[in-house]
Amino acid sequence: MKEKINQIISKYDSDKNRLMDILLDIHEEKGYVDKNDIGILAKSLVISMAQVEETVSFYHFFSDKPRAKYNIYLNNSITACMRDRKGVKEAFEKACGTTFGNVTEDSTFGLYDTSCIGMNDQGPAAIINDIVFTNLTPYRVVKLITGLKEGKELRSLIYESYGDGNNADPDMHAMVHNNIRKGSILLNKDYERFDVIKNELTKHSPEDVIQIIEDSDLRGRGGAGFPTGMKWRFGRRVEGSHRVIICNADEGEPGTFKDRVMLTEFPDLVFEGMVIAAYATGADIGLVYLRYEYKYMLKYLNRILSEMREKNYLGNNINGVKDFDFDIRIQLGAGAYVCGEESALIESLEGKRGEPRDKPPFPVEKGYLDFPTIVNNVETLGSAVRIIKHGADWYNQYGTKDSKGTKLLSISGDCKFPGIYEVDWGTSMREVIEMCGAENVQAIQVGGPSGMLIGPRDFDNLSSSDLMKWYKPSGMMVAEKFFDRKLSYSDLPTGGSMIIFNNQRDLLRDVVMNFMEFFIEESCGSCSTCRNLPYIMKVKLEKILNGHGVRKDIDDLLSWGKTIKVSRCGLGQTAANPILSSILNFRHLYEQHVQAMADYDNTFDLIKSVESANQFVGRKTEFHSN
Repeated sequence: MKEKINQIISKYDSDKNRLMDILLDIHEEKGYVDKNDIGILAKSLVISMAQVEETVSFYHFFSDKPRAKYNIYLNNSITACMRDRKGVKEAFEKACGTTFGNVTEDSTFGLYDTSCIGMNDQGPAAIINDIVFTNLTPYRVVKLITGLKEGKELRSLIYESYGDGNNADPDMHAMVHNNIRKGSILLNKDYERFDVIKNELTKHSPEDVIQIIEDSDLRGRGGAGFPTGMKWRFGRRVEGSHRVIICNADEGEPGTFKDRVMLTEFPDLVFEGMVIAAYATGADIGLVYLRYEYKYMLKYLNRILSEMREKNYLGNNINGVKDFDFDIRIQLGAGAYVCGEESALIESLEGKRGEPRDKPPFPVEKGYLDFPTIVNNVETLGSAVRIIKHGADWYNQYGTKDSKGTKLLSISGDCKFPGIYEVDWGTSMREVIEMCGAENVQAIQVGGPSGMLIGPRDFDNLSSSDLMKWYKPSGMMVAEKFFDRKLSYSDLPTGGSMIIFNNQRDLLRDVVMNFMEFFIEESCGSCSTCRNLPYIMKVKLEKILNGHGVRKDIDDLLSWGKTIKVSRCGLGQTAANPILSSILNFRHLYEQHVQAMADYDNTFDLIKSVESANQFVGRKTEFHSN
């Protein structure tokens, strides 16, 4: 194995910045990275063992211990839980003969929980040896595991036909479905591959391209909404021996799967957007950071890039433009939600823990390997191609005054038609509900767990008496006005995730608790606020739900939610949002659980509280009343 590891290191020119690729290859070869491997890597790459260990330990899909022949990662997102994930989990445990978090004695099966894998429209879903299995049921689990025990090949046990569109491509062969419900200017088959590189780009100078993007008012589609043209202009002005364009395809926000569909059906549009960004900014290095959960796309995406090189749409002197040299490499992640934050993503690209950087300097000044770096979302890059093709005025026909263009929505949960919807900015929440066939809607999570949980007064035309009946406020004023809120940067901004919950769902016990557990699991641990407060807030919520809460507990949650906003990155700053937004819009649910008018917990049971301690030390305590 030592010889094999040295071959892998040589494949990447002993470059410590390619540590992620080296570790991925070693896992592909033997399934894990042990102490001996770490020692070899440290010596060959001229870094400390601690540096290698911290990278191995940080990512969900890396391991320093042997794993199984078949490693099963079952998605635990809220939409999977809404579709009997519990039954599926129990079926896996019974069929495999072990519990989650463990490997069977014969090392055949390993069972692991994992966060959202981008399949919210077709869950519960699992990744088994890099193959995605969707729409799991207990019956399907039994058939699947039985087949593996009988020695059948894993791919032969796919129980649904290959998915629609390019999911069925021989280089993908995935049973994943796109579920495109509504298209517009992006999800549009009139797109002519690479037409802008071939026929449009040379009509404009780099400065002209930036000006067109600025005039279009295109803003980042990953959630932050930073003006794209401004970012490109900054990137062009900063001095550097190289400039870098990064496509952020690490959509780890639970409930989001739009980038998955874009990369499946329109990868050429996204790659063309990177070429346009490179032309505009003078970049020569292109990187796509693809989340590990989408590894099944890798061969297919690399084929598209090879086709572009053959046609001279990548490489040197692209399409005959002198000194326009630019190429794209795809970098797989290894499972870390925080790598969706641009500076954490860059750290990961450099082979390190995905830990957010202090700012300034910003990536556009010092990013990948300290080069000026522009990070754009999949959807943003695709939009740029359409804008250069048709012009800023054309693009400005869509959307609203402050939110131009269209937005891709990933809609899942309690609705008849989950999937991808491309809508104009300014679309109302009422329209969203009607489009996806949702009924008896209690709440909608807009923007994933880091976004906002909104209630009926934001989308349902209830009368004032109905509102009072619905919210049952206690000492709280409820606005009698109905707000049909709209998707826009000034009202309801979103990266694209929309999860719908009907009146049968327990919002606090099931939804909010699931989201808080997600943030606890995915914190990088860098900031004490993000490392500790989500757990403390979850415990406080459990206290309330167990009937031991008082009014002050709700106030404590609100206070701690303000404190967590001093965290270093945007992901840490929003880790309390599941609780904060649910208190804002569903405070009556909290108040239903707290002790009426109590200022302190008066249900403390002294005898019960010391029982576990007595059992541990083997003593018996007697209590006497005075």
